[in-house]
Amino acid sequence: MSTPGAYFRLVRIGWVLTREGVFAAIPSEHLPPSARFAKKVAGLLARRKARFEERSGRLARAVERLGPSYVKIGQFLATRPDVVGAELAADLSQLQDQMATFPPSAAKAAIEGSLGRSVDTLFAEFHEPMAAASIAQVHPAVILREGRREKVAVKVIRPGIRQRFAADIEAMYLVSRMQERFLPYTRRLKPVEVTRTLEQTTKVEMDLRLEAAAISELAENTKEDSGFRVPKVDWERTGRDVVTMEWIDGIKMSDIEGLRSAGYDLNSLAETLIQSFLRHTLRDGFFHADMHQGNLFVDEAGHIVAVDMGIVGRLGKKERRFLAEILYGFIMRDYQRVADVHFEAGYVPSHHDAASFAQAIRAIGEPIHGQPAETISMAKLLTLLFEVTELFDMQTRPELVMLQKTMVVVEGVARTLNPRFNMWRASEPVVGSWIRDNLGPKRIVTDLRDGLHAALRVAEAVPEIAARTERFSKDIMAMSEKGLRFDAATAEAIGKAEARHARSGRIALWVIAAALVYIAWRLV
Repeated sequence: MSTPGAYFRLVRIGWVLTREGVFAAIPSEHLPPSARFAKKVAGLLARRKARFEERSGRLARAVERLGPSYVKIGQFLATRPDVVGAELAADLSQLQDQMATFPPSAAKAAIEGSLGRSVDTLFAEFHEPMAAASIAQVHPAVILREGRREKVAVKVIRPGIRQRFAADIEAMYLVSRMQERFLPYTRRLKPVEVTRTLEQTTKVEMDLRLEAAAISELAENTKEDSGFRVPKVDWERTGRDVVTMEWIDGIKMSDIEGLRSAGYDLNSLAETLIQSFLRHTLRDGFFHADMHQGNLFVDEAGHIVAVDMGIVGRLGKKERRFLAEILYGFIMRDYQRVADVHFEAGYVPSHHDAASFAQAIRAIGEPIHGQPAETISMAKLLTLLFEVTELFDMQTRPELVMLQKTMVVVEGVARTLNPRFNMWRASEPVVGSWIRDNLGPKRIVTDLRDGLHAALRVAEAVPEIAARTERFSKDIMAMSEKGLRFDAATAEAIGKAEARHARSGRIALWVIAAALVYIAWRLV
């Protein structure tokens, strides 16, 4: 249920978007007459300066004006082109997660409140912040370990960000519910579920213990891998509002000239990056979902070091097989197999014709063959694939969209290192090995082993299942004899909820009216 505050925040969002010229930049084609009139009005209300600025940057500027939690929402939506469209996703991808720093005193208070110890006892030195983002900021610090001074990075949560995000996400829920109600054709994209995913992922990102756990898990998965690592976590100095980790002395992967001057083989780095990402995705089913250049360093030993793991992705075994079989099918030009995989996985509704879907897949795959390998983009291939599946009512799969978006970013980093980088040649050792191990004879052995384990678990649960079934049967019999009854507390709660809903609706209308009067007064 939306509160009056959600409606007020929605009015504020609309006003900021209008002033920044976002609505005025919407193409007029296909808009109904009423929407075209509203667009003209929005154009008159836009700031004079905004009318002459680049259209592609207006949305990012508006979101930055709205504040830190909206920047986080915008960054999330940039990973969901299936929901907001490719053009808006591209605009939101320009968001710079670089906010004003907050005072060190507030950071120290957060650390002491989270860890229950004073900053002076935890750190030998604690310096001014070096960078601040929408959710947290980073401080260089020094600790004493076994008599040695060791430099560390201390990431501290932004004060009040949880409360502000909780209020702002309510407006997002309001928008998504209105979208489902008034734009029925968008229900396939599950906007309310997307908002729920945003809320959950951001809550996880705001608990820095979970980021530390993600770093630790990736470190364990990659301990035998060469050329890639993550920072070590200092668990003694890590809590809900603070995570302390190894300081990385290295060159950012965005500094191409710096890498070249240091003597690194840029093609080798690109190959290591792609293979590491695919290894994490296919082998482990767990990957860093924010691998842009700002989060990647090259240390003195030539290892790629990934930082800032607030956003991670997971793929189940079925999704990993799905991805591998798609790639393999395109390589072998077996488009019918690619289509069959979609139907077997239940991604495309069964009432569609598999042969027609295979024809659509062929329209993607055939133009690729005959091109030089270095011009073929794996990320573009997956993007086109998701566009085609939309025509066949494929339901939104958040984990696959996050994978596709991350692959776009990783491939972009590799191509900045070497514009003629051959993605397919670099990917073949990892993808080919995984396919041989998981889609060949070894798959049968693995499936049998997993099936046996599942059968044993079911056998152990049989007594409890039988007891629950018996209780359920008795409840059904009682309902058939006496009918479905509410107790007094349930009936009273339903009455209160209905009354509160009606009261909130009246208050919301007054808030909207007051906001419109205020806007009109400001314009005059």
